[in-house]
Amino acid sequence: MTETTLTALSESLKTGLIARFTALADDEITLSHRVAEWTGHAPLLEEDIALANIAQDELGHATLWLGLRAALDGSNADALAYHRDPAEFRNTPLTELPKGDWAVTMVRQYLFDAWEVLWLDTARQSAYVPLAEAAAQALREEKFHLQHTALWVERLALGTAESTRRTQDALTQIWPYALALFDPLSAEADAVAAGLLPDIAALQPRWTALVRGHLEGVGLSIPASSPLPYSRHQHTEHLAPLLADFQRVARKFPESQVW
Repeated sequence: MTETTLTALSESLKTGLIARFTALADDEITLSHRVAEWTGHAPLLEEDIALANIAQDELGHATLWLGLRAALDGSNADALAYHRDPAEFRNTPLTELPKGDWAVTMVRQYLFDAWEVLWLDTARQSAYVPLAEAAAQALREEKFHLQHTALWVERLALGTAESTRRTQDALTQIWPYALALFDPLSAEADAVAAGLLPDIAALQPRWTALVRGHLEGVGLSIPASSPLPYSRHQHTEHLAPLLADFQRVARKFPESQVW
């Protein structure tokens, strides 16, 4: 595949990359905030530390994606993270849902991590070198995240009757939202065709096979497909209060330049 440099990008390709980098970053920002809400409240001390590290990794990946966007349009990562309104965010509804109980958090994180590992693994082959390099960097950490959450899903599903019930309930609740991860961004079509971005639709069968094998292997049932009231391009009522909390300090001191 021929490598594509920044100077060789058409406006259409830049637009597609910017759209995807923004969506990736917004997924990481919102999910990191939800995971961080467990700090001081996780069921085990070691898990308290582990989730804090995962939240930090996710926020670091958001910085990575916003940095790639900045190289294309000169935007400021802190301004995008802390001073956009909810309607301007492009995350999937999955990542903004409340943290719920421990089963909800682990199932949501597992389904998202599985998606992200596959996306990053494919993005390593991108013809846009900065993306290929960033994907390879993030993939190492995301593989650890996936391993961690897969083990927790197994532990909960094969635990007590109560933990099994809660895990199945969490999967039933989360599953349709996870499917919205595969809603393509209209702006990225040219970049996908040019080999710069992974084809989201092509990833879904691989993701389904991966997660189905693990979930059914620990006795969980995959919910029947049902229409999701929200697509990737819409938000739930949960995003606005999440961002109000996340952005509170930065908005209180708008003259600050770096966070």
